[in-house]
Amino acid sequence: MDRSLLDAESIAMALRAPEGRSSDYDLDPEMRPPGVTGLRPASVLIPLLERGPQLAVVLTRRAARLAHHPGQVAFPGGKQDPGDADAMAAALREAEEEIGLPPSSVRVLGALPPHETVTSFRVTPFVGLVAGPFTPRIERGEVDEIFEAPLGFLLDPANLQVHGRRWHGRWRQYYAIPYGPHYIWGATARMLKSLSDGLAP
Repeated sequence: MDRSLLDAESIAMALRAPEGRSSDYDLDPEMRPPGVTGLRPASVLIPLLERGPQLAVVLTRRAARLAHHPGQVAFPGGKQDPGDADAMAAALREAEEEIGLPPSSVRVLGALPPHETVTSFRVTPFVGLVAGPFTPRIERGEVDEIFEAPLGFLLDPANLQVHGRRWHGRWRQYYAIPYGPHYIWGATARMLKSLSDGLAP
C-alpha cells in the first residue's frame, strides 16, 4: 500500500476495530516492572492536515522544562483531568491548550489501542482530521516547537527503525522514525507503528 495516498476515510475504516495495546516495553518485555497497577489515564490527539492530495501530521517538541519526556517529539496531549468528560475530551482540550487547535475544527476518525509508558501512564491516542485552515499557537509552558511531517513518510515501514540506549543502567531498545532534523522515538513512534499496522492489508 502506498501510504502517501491515504485519505481520511481509509484511516477511519482502519480505526473501527482497534485491537490489543502497545507499550514502551514492547521491545524489552523483561524490563517491565512486575505487578504494575494504577496506570494514570492520559490521551493524545494525532492531528491530520490535508496538504493537497496528501495528509500531514502535526507534531510538537515538548518543552525542555517539563517533568515528563522533556524535549521529546510528541503529539499534543496529556493526562486526563477530573473535569474531562472522557479520554477524547482530554485529547481535544490538550490540543487546544498546547497548539491552539479548536475542538470544533477536529473530526475524530477513531482511536488506536492504548499505550503504556515507562512513566506509568495509559495513553489513548485519537486520530483527528482538521477541517479548514489552522494556524498553530504555541503554549510556551508546554511546547517549544510545532512542525508537520508527511503521514505517508511516518507510516512507511521502511522508515521505522529500532534504536537503543542506556536506561537505568541497562540497554533498552525502542522504535524511532528520524525525519529531517527531528527525532521521533519512543511512545510517539510506537503509536505511529500501531496506525501503520492497522492499515496493513
